[in-house]
Amino acid sequence: MLNRYPLWKNIMVILVIAIGVLYSLPNLYGEDPAVQISGTRGQQADTAVLADIQNLLNENNLDSKSLSLNNGSILVRFHNTDSQLLAKDKIAEKLGNAYSIALNLAPATPQWLSSIGGNPMKWGLDLRGGVRFLMEVDMNTALGKRQEQLEDSLRTELRKEKYRYSAIRAGNSFSTEIILLKPEELSTVERFLRKKHPTLDVKSISENTLSLQFSEAALIEARDHAIEQNLSILRRRVEELGVAEPVIQRQGAERIVVELPGVQDTARAKEILGATATLEFRLVNQNANLEAALKGLVPSDSEVKYDRSGRPVVLYKRAVLGGEHITNASSGVDQNTSSPQVSVNLDSEGGEIMSQTTKLNLKKPMATLYVEYKDSGKKDDNGKSILEKHEEVINVATIQGRFGSQFQITGIDSPAEAQNLSVLLRSGALTAPIQIVEERTVGPSLGAQNVEQGLTAGIWGLVITIVFMLVYYKLFGFFANIALMANMVLLVGLMSLLPGATLTMPGIAGIVLSVGMSVDANVLIFERIREEIRNGRTIQQAIHEGYSGAFSSIFDANLTTILTSIVLYAVGTGPVKGFAITLSLGVAISMFTAITGTRMLANWVYGGKRVKKLSI
Repeated sequence: MLNRYPLWKNIMVILVIAIGVLYSLPNLYGEDPAVQISGTRGQQADTAVLADIQNLLNENNLDSKSLSLNNGSILVRFHNTDSQLLAKDKIAEKLGNAYSIALNLAPATPQWLSSIGGNPMKWGLDLRGGVRFLMEVDMNTALGKRQEQLEDSLRTELRKEKYRYSAIRAGNSFSTEIILLKPEELSTVERFLRKKHPTLDVKSISENTLSLQFSEAALIEARDHAIEQNLSILRRRVEELGVAEPVIQRQGAERIVVELPGVQDTARAKEILGATATLEFRLVNQNANLEAALKGLVPSDSEVKYDRSGRPVVLYKRAVLGGEHITNASSGVDQNTSSPQVSVNLDSEGGEIMSQTTKLNLKKPMATLYVEYKDSGKKDDNGKSILEKHEEVINVATIQGRFGSQFQITGIDSPAEAQNLSVLLRSGALTAPIQIVEERTVGPSLGAQNVEQGLTAGIWGLVITIVFMLVYYKLFGFFANIALMANMVLLVGLMSLLPGATLTMPGIAGIVLSVGMSVDANVLIFERIREEIRNGRTIQQAIHEGYSGAFSSIFDANLTTILTSIVLYAVGTGPVKGFAITLSLGVAISMFTAITGTRMLANWVYGGKRVKKLSI
């Protein structure tokens, strides 16, 4: 029978719309002003801290909406921003520097909705506010690392060619000096190095000394490499924070801008983004005299490092392996000792190096050295903060057998520290240290105005469209309007469900545009029905031909729009992606609501009946 849907198809349409309504609901509950308390450098808040905060709020007559402890972080919700601001100051005064205190807006979604994955849409920085970091890459350290790598390469190359030297040392302005034992080999070694290192300026500065200086092109290439590597690593670290639609881009020669919309924990973001922690695996020099080493008599290929208890360990300077070979890291617990540990996975090159090293050094100790750059609190002549290198031996373990790309690191103080270290290792070690030179919190006031104006534009567009469809297409216009409302609900619900979807100001423009485009399909269908009636078709045949005949035109038109949106999303950044997401989702959903949804309503009213006239 024409124009009758089977029961399962009616149930499917109703179920899809019901799910859309359910997951749109979180956007109606708004947000609560909140204060978030997180431990710094791996420290975790516990029930004792929670009790202290509760007592502090009671003493100051600050009425909180709720207090919760989750994953070592405390979230205190308030009824208004006045209580929130006062509580932040009191809590910061009470807890001191051991904890980071951040102002946040926490979703007020009921627990029953959150338990099934119902969360409000993520808003971009231009709507919700957030934090903006301006970071500066420490190029001196980057060039210093490049110089150390060059010195290691020179030692290997000269030994291989049997050119004897007394020292390879660092000179001024990141130059490297080679002091040869045989002055008569000076010109030969100079020609060899120029051929081996064409990007270096090689010249003799005495009868037995060569100086190697980075050329201008090599310096520019080293700076660009450091910036690009750090950009890539910062993007991975932002992914660890779970921030959607961040903006991470280069600014000038040595700076990087990071914008995090709606970030929930600014202190945590600052800690993870600015951290420069990495690991080095080094063999212990068992032949060195520890007492002599402490007096300064250290072999030229070794140096003294200390563990957390202050005990000295003599390590070879040359690292067996660095953090650049780490592909994955996860925190866990050692089954034998119940102590925190980090499981590390290496890439193929790193696995091969570790395999060969452990094979050649069985029953010998190997140390895990934790390296981090911290702000010294001092400034240089240009007013920049001076970073100090902090090194600490996490553990020293005897190599019991040959292992490759997978192993565990123990000797870590707490589970929180293990988790923090795993995040930093997983996201990569920064090629050069960075420091945050400017931190700007973007308030949501401008965003609120944008949202208000966007909603006003959307409502007016919706009202005009609804009135036009009712006047021009009568009952079928009413069907189209119901489909239009369902389209908006499904769009909001889908935007709330998708983890990477973020609503931006251009995204609001995409929604407003999709309002008009969502009824475009119905206009094609309704005009086709009118045309079929004029050609003498019966009512039932006209409805059937109207929906069937217009489908190919609707599909082609909407497909081209969706493909364009996909291209915009692929090549665009932040705001452009926001527009592409809302437009493509709105158009795709409109194909379902305009074709399947309105036909279901038409079938309910007219399907299987003898009808002499349509209200269209």
